[in-house]
Amino acid sequence: MSPDSITPGSVRSAAEVNEQIRALWMRAGGTLSAQERVEYELLVVEWAAAIRGEVIEAA
Repeated sequence: MSPDSITPGSVRSAAEVNEQIRALWMRAGGTLSAQERVEYELLVVEWAAAIRGEVIEAA
């Protein structure tokens, strides 16, 4: 997955994004390249937004 494929306002759940983060770490073998680091950072931002959305939805 390239960072370009992550769109702002994604409707993916936090669990889906978390699974992608885990898969990225598994593929990378625990050490991220510069490109993977960019992807990881974007995924973490998306995950945090999804968590916030789920908390607001629950309230």
